[in-house]
Amino acid sequence: MTKCDHCDRDDRRQCYDSDISDEAFAVIEPVLLTRPKARPGRPMEYDWREILNTIFYLLRTGCQWRQLPHDLVTWWVAYRWFRALSKDGTWRRVHDALYAQVRQAQGRAPEPTACSLDAQSVQSAEGGEAIGFDKFKHCRGRKRNLVVDTCGFLLARTVTSAQVSDRAAGRQVLRDAKERHPDLAYGWADGGYANAVDDSILAWARQTLSIELEVVKRSDDVKGFAVLPWRWVVERTNAWVSAHRRCARDYERLTETSGAMIDLAMIDVMGNRLAGGTCWEQWRTVIGPEPQATY
Repeated sequence: MTKCDHCDRDDRRQCYDSDISDEAFAVIEPVLLTRPKARPGRPMEYDWREILNTIFYLLRTGCQWRQLPHDLVTWWVAYRWFRALSKDGTWRRVHDALYAQVRQAQGRAPEPTACSLDAQSVQSAEGGEAIGFDKFKHCRGRKRNLVVDTCGFLLARTVTSAQVSDRAAGRQVLRDAKERHPDLAYGWADGGYANAVDDSILAWARQTLSIELEVVKRSDDVKGFAVLPWRWVVERTNAWVSAHRRCARDYERLTETSGAMIDLAMIDVMGNRLAGGTCWEQWRTVIGPEPQATY
């Protein structure tokens, strides 16, 4: 058993920047241990924390499953658990458990009452289901539709073909968000959801979901980048997700897998938020600051 240079504890390998924090694992572990099992089997060869560290390494670095480092869990074991936990909804339960903890840590009410939604077209690097072309963004791939609260944390998400309009996908993701969080009463969206041609989603959201949806548009007098009220929150969430290199492009063949990667990216974000920052920021307090370049 060797001692890690970063976390100052006995470990069989050196820590990676993507390793899960102690605070996040304390919330995740009970969910994993209480998940329903399809059938009994022999004891696990790898512990849950190493399996999660392997999956988060792939998520953060964007490498292929078969290119995972040899000091982590064997790639096919990590992939099998990733698929199993995706199919039985464990990732969503882990996400909800962390979401409750983060809301409580920030002094917010347990359930959100306002949301912001947006769609992001992402290029696809592989074939697979639901691949289309977004003629407005000139992008061949899929479209991520996210609904977030006022803190930027995920409430609901869907993954569709890039050719699906924002208005059609917006109804589905808003309905999912309302089912998961019944207290939602107000929302913000951009002009892609309602314009002079079709603004029926506003009346539909008000009558069907009891959500007052407001369209926040750019001013015609402003050129270049501009921070728009409340809409910037979901744009920041898109940046959080894309910062995980596996999500920078859509490498998955199934929309179910793409959605699971979004859940994992937000699990990583909320886990770091509970830990007070990224794991690397905590390691600096153990090993000191990084050496500065002399040139």
